[in-house]
Amino acid sequence: MKREKLNQEINIDIPEAPKQAKPLRKLKKVDQRPRTTVVLNEYRGLHESPSIDISIGDEDERPKRSPEQQTYHGLHEKKGEKPSESGKKQGSGKKSKKDIIVKISSVAVSIAAIIALCLNMPILWYKKSGQPDERVSILTYFKRWQPTVDIEGELETPTMELNVDTEVVNEDFTDGLDLPQLIEGQYTVLFLGFDEDVENTDVIWICQFDIAGGKLNILQVPRDSSMLYYTSNETTKINSVYAWGDPEVSNIQRVVNCVQECFGIPIDAYITTACFDIRDIVDLVGGIPMTIDNEIMYEADKIIPVGDPVTLTGEQAEWFVRFRHDWLQGDIGRVQNQRRFMVAAMQKMLSIVKDEGKIKLYSYLNTIYKNKWIATNMSVEDLSKLADFGSTLTMDSVMVNMVPGEDADYYVNSKDFYSIYSIHKRATIDMLNEYFRPYQNPMLLSESNIVEFVEEYNYSYDTYDDMGATFKELEKATEPPRATDYY
Repeated sequence: MKREKLNQEINIDIPEAPKQAKPLRKLKKVDQRPRTTVVLNEYRGLHESPSIDISIGDEDERPKRSPEQQTYHGLHEKKGEKPSESGKKQGSGKKSKKDIIVKISSVAVSIAAIIALCLNMPILWYKKSGQPDERVSILTYFKRWQPTVDIEGELETPTMELNVDTEVVNEDFTDGLDLPQLIEGQYTVLFLGFDEDVENTDVIWICQFDIAGGKLNILQVPRDSSMLYYTSNETTKINSVYAWGDPEVSNIQRVVNCVQECFGIPIDAYITTACFDIRDIVDLVGGIPMTIDNEIMYEADKIIPVGDPVTLTGEQAEWFVRFRHDWLQGDIGRVQNQRRFMVAAMQKMLSIVKDEGKIKLYSYLNTIYKNKWIATNMSVEDLSKLADFGSTLTMDSVMVNMVPGEDADYYVNSKDFYSIYSIHKRATIDMLNEYFRPYQNPMLLSESNIVEFVEEYNYSYDTYDDMGATFKELEKATEPPRATDYY
């Protein structure tokens, strides 16, 4: 029975009953799809499944509730503290930048560690004449690298008796500089300067670094010094030994053997350069300032002007160290003038270290190596160590000497002769024992192969027997006497 009819029957049976209003039909929009509400992001524990609230039916029949979102609180954040939206964004931004920096830093450190590991791993074979092959790291290989050794070659182990003073050089003795030395405490370099034909060694300096004593001793050997047993050239001059010496050994070894056996100085390394390479080296460092007392005319169109100072260009520096025609003493005058250039070059090196730093000095050495303006058996590391040691020296701690002797004539036959420099043997041995054998026992006359062409009782003069001077004393030195001053 319908509700309307039932209501009519009830109303009829009950007198005076008020008539009820007809209810309005409530229209509903029926959504055929089941309604499902899922509340997510609510953390329920590691193994607890999230709750899912599923509602089917009319949305109006249940109270509305805005879903609550789970907010993550950091480990050290106070409970109940609700950061603002702007705060959240700012914190999130900062955290992101910090994370990026941390990640980049971690990657950089990892790469650096890998590179360091690779550089120090023994992965390369190092081969050196006279030594067994050795597997070394890339870093060690670079330190031992000898960029120009192929030009002149390695030196042989000396056969001379070193006569080390064991009272000084004992098992505990060290100079603190790790170099491949024949005698601990000293490191000796033979410096040779070639003429334009790269045949004659017109500049011969023996540079002994007394590392333990903090000194540098330089011995100048005049190019006309007679070395009868070491050259087949009829002049017998030491500058011909390189090209005319013992054919059984290399050119550089010929000169080394001559120096060691005549002067008793063990040679650890060598440096050679040609006159045209001096130009490039001097220009590289910006010139060498010097005092020029009088005009020097190397040739008619090659003149060095008077000045104090005059910054010599590379070309002018070559003229200066080779000039000899006007000097009263000829080649000896040139040797004396070269001392002044040594002092100026030393001052230039010290100024580079002071004004530009050691890194700049090392960069110059690298350029010299790269262009092969010198030839040497020294490694990059060895030369850098010597340069570093040299930069600590003072002008008072550098002494320069010349081999004692006098001018003489050497007759090839009854008519033909050459002007030579006859070494005074006893004076030379005395000078060597005083300055060049700090860690060796004194040298005897019989231990030297020097040949005198003028006997000791027939010496004409002994002017050159004591030519020692420090760089400090040479700072104010003037040019040697000229022939025009006397004639």
